[in-house]
Amino acid sequence: MRVRKKPDLRVNIPSYPQDYVAMPPETRRLILEANRTPNDIQYIDEDDALSRPTFKVGSPYPRSPTPEVRFAEPEEENDNETKLNNVKHVSIEGDDVIEYRSFGQKSVTVPDTLQDFQALKADYVGSNKIPEHHQSTASGFSDGDHPTDENNDDDDRAKTPLRSPRRKPRRLGRSEFSMDEEDYSPSNSVTSVNSLASLLKEKLQSIPQKIRKKPTDYKLRAFVGLMFLAVAFFVGFAYVLYHQQALTKAYYDNVQFNEPKRIIRIFNRDDHEILKATLAVGLEGKVKSYPCLPEDRRNDGSECLEWLHTLRFYLKCLPHDPGVDNTTCYSVHWKALRNDVYPNDCFDWTDTKVHWYGGAQSLNITWPLNTGSIDYTPFITGDIQKSQWSNVLSRYLINSKGAAIIIDEETPLQVSINSARKEICVRAKYDDFAYVNKLTEFPEMKYNICTSHDMKSLHSSIHNHRRAPLWDGLKPADMQTLESLISEPVWQIAPRFKHELQAETISQYTEDVINLGFLKQGHVLINEFWQNEIGDLSVDTNRFETLNITVDKLHRRGFKVAFTIQPFVSTESVNFAECVQRRLLISERNSDRRIPALTRFKSLASAGVLDITNNRSVPWILEKLEAVIDEYHIDSFYFDLGVAYDMPHYYECEKRLINPDQYKTLFTKTFEKTLNIIGVSSAVFLPRPPIFVSLPPFESSWEAMAMVIPAMLTYGVDGYPFVMPGAVGGDIYWPGSEQFLPFSKGFMETNMTNTTQENGIELPERELYIRWLQMATFLPVMKFTHLPSKYNDEKVLEMAKNLTSLRQKLITPLLLKYKREALEEGLPLIRPLWLVSGGDAALMVQDEFAIGDEIVVAPILNPGETTREVYLPAGLWQDGIDGSLRKGNRWMHEYKVPLERVAYFIRKPDDMRFK
Repeated sequence: MRVRKKPDLRVNIPSYPQDYVAMPPETRRLILEANRTPNDIQYIDEDDALSRPTFKVGSPYPRSPTPEVRFAEPEEENDNETKLNNVKHVSIEGDDVIEYRSFGQKSVTVPDTLQDFQALKADYVGSNKIPEHHQSTASGFSDGDHPTDENNDDDDRAKTPLRSPRRKPRRLGRSEFSMDEEDYSPSNSVTSVNSLASLLKEKLQSIPQKIRKKPTDYKLRAFVGLMFLAVAFFVGFAYVLYHQQALTKAYYDNVQFNEPKRIIRIFNRDDHEILKATLAVGLEGKVKSYPCLPEDRRNDGSECLEWLHTLRFYLKCLPHDPGVDNTTCYSVHWKALRNDVYPNDCFDWTDTKVHWYGGAQSLNITWPLNTGSIDYTPFITGDIQKSQWSNVLSRYLINSKGAAIIIDEETPLQVSINSARKEICVRAKYDDFAYVNKLTEFPEMKYNICTSHDMKSLHSSIHNHRRAPLWDGLKPADMQTLESLISEPVWQIAPRFKHELQAETISQYTEDVINLGFLKQGHVLINEFWQNEIGDLSVDTNRFETLNITVDKLHRRGFKVAFTIQPFVSTESVNFAECVQRRLLISERNSDRRIPALTRFKSLASAGVLDITNNRSVPWILEKLEAVIDEYHIDSFYFDLGVAYDMPHYYECEKRLINPDQYKTLFTKTFEKTLNIIGVSSAVFLPRPPIFVSLPPFESSWEAMAMVIPAMLTYGVDGYPFVMPGAVGGDIYWPGSEQFLPFSKGFMETNMTNTTQENGIELPERELYIRWLQMATFLPVMKFTHLPSKYNDEKVLEMAKNLTSLRQKLITPLLLKYKREALEEGLPLIRPLWLVSGGDAALMVQDEFAIGDEIVVAPILNPGETTREVYLPAGLWQDGIDGSLRKGNRWMHEYKVPLERVAYFIRKPDDMRFK
């Protein structure tokens, strides 16, 4: 008989060795005796004293070795008993046959929790002969869906083999606690309560581990992710590099142009980017460009590109002499090929980190230009208080890295600043007023881009007048007028109403000036009310019966007399009918030439405009003015030309104008050599000296005073070296101010409650007048409307006297010195700090200015303040208040400026500190 090793009756729970429970020997003996049959296999370690029992294979202990089993084909099963018991014959390595018996039940269900098992166990305690802690659970439970077969009695259960063949691999997806007929064997049962509890504990704790997926190698995943990101980065970098470099063509050494993106970059000689612009902004997407056709190309070395049926682009390097200066200029010319296309280029100031200056001022734009905002607006003169451009313009922009833009005057120019993005855009577009006269079929835009190694040298090079200096052609009388405007005040007599201006008014005003005793006589500027109606161009004899006697008296006192004239003719004027009959006025477009175009100007509700392009109008105007000069010995004239928006909307001149501002240019050029002109109210080109351009009229307020310095600096950068500021304390009248129009509502009520008045006019606030006077002391021209004596305050008079002495001793000689530099090189008398010395801090200072390179002025511009922040450019400076020496290139915080003093600093030689 074959023998084999006795099976280990311990429960196989490899994960928890502490839960192994050995079966007591007495219990094991009882189980073996109960299951012993004649066919049992003898165990090799079984005691010989004991009868060697045999039992059927199918032991529930999986740890015991199992012989290799070969299944034989089952015999035909016909009777019910065979079907129920499902007896199978298996041969094992010989003739011995081991009989396997399976239960009729198909699965065994284990209680969900240990408490449920304890309840079921209690029902079976006492019914078995096996001790309670060793009772088998193989037949104690049944699947809820398959009740236990009644034919399987207790005897059959007792004869169930204790060993079974190896189980088949468990199917995926099955519950850990369910067994079907294919998986079940007695070995799936548990032989003791403690073993079952340990099994349940193990199974319950192992559920999350089985549910979780196999642990992932996160280091490998991270490495693959990093490799993917690296590849993506290098691909993107290569793409950007290709489009920025491979698709970027170089022109003229320092110009790079990316055609798909239409981005142009300009570099200086040190390869630093000084200008970046996006061209043809109106084009959508990356439209491809093509070389121009041979008939569209030029033979001047220009590069030509065309976006089909849209735009044509020319780029050219202008010839220059490197020996004269270091400035290089490039010409840009855009041609629209359709009526609905507008050339539009935008110059970025954020990526290149630059600041832009020049152009013009507006209500929302001060200094520098990129700190403000304005939508696309025709670049013509207007009212600064109405969010239009100011009264003086220049198509010149310069940035802080040494690049400038000079736009051609024939371009129908519109400018926007920070409208949609942080950039300055220029666009060419026709409209029905500013650029109604089309010089070309479709809009064209021309401008030059000039570069140099720094901002100061570039500005000096562009405004250099060496080839045609401003002094060329000046007469001795012109030089005397220029010097007298700088060294002597201008007394502006500008009453609100016509009847307030009489000969006695002028005589009394000049007597008050003489009674001051410390101010020079200067120029007496009389507004347009010397006429009965604007456009009469003759003295109102009803109010000025003896004006010639009054003028002679003024001359004997040392004054010079100037009359204000305008090109407007009131419909109430005695000359209006004659002008209409002789067709001397601007006519209405698309109408009969005999019908004049009317407009409004200041207090005039209806007026015509003299057509300066008409050859018959110029002799007529000169005849009228010469008659006034001969009779009243007038010294000079001041041209109040209005702004572009004062022109009739549907204007049409004898000769076609580029834009409404060309009118004032022609008007000034026509008379600047035949008449003595001391100033113009508006300009878009530099008039011939001694003509000064005026700042726009400012109201009497602290906010208006703060705009004076930025406007002066902008006009100086624009190339106007001689600028005339407004009156000290503010102007009596300014465009758009309704309270100063005739018969204004509320006017009498306001004046009735004000105790400080002059001829019914409220005087500026005392502190405002003092601070304005301190600032005006250092400006090129001092203009007065309100005399300091009208305040009846000895302190005001004393400060005015001290400031006048300071101007005569220190300021006037400096202004006359830099007058020569302005006539020769075009540099302004009043300069921004970045023209004095370099440094990023000087670029943003808008409340200080310099006279030439020698004096820095920092006035108080806010009410109630006696301290301020002061920036001093590099160098050694002497404090004008206490005389101490100050180191430059730094900020001085909380610098004290009492009400009776003004902060200014005088440059000293570097070796001054050792003396």
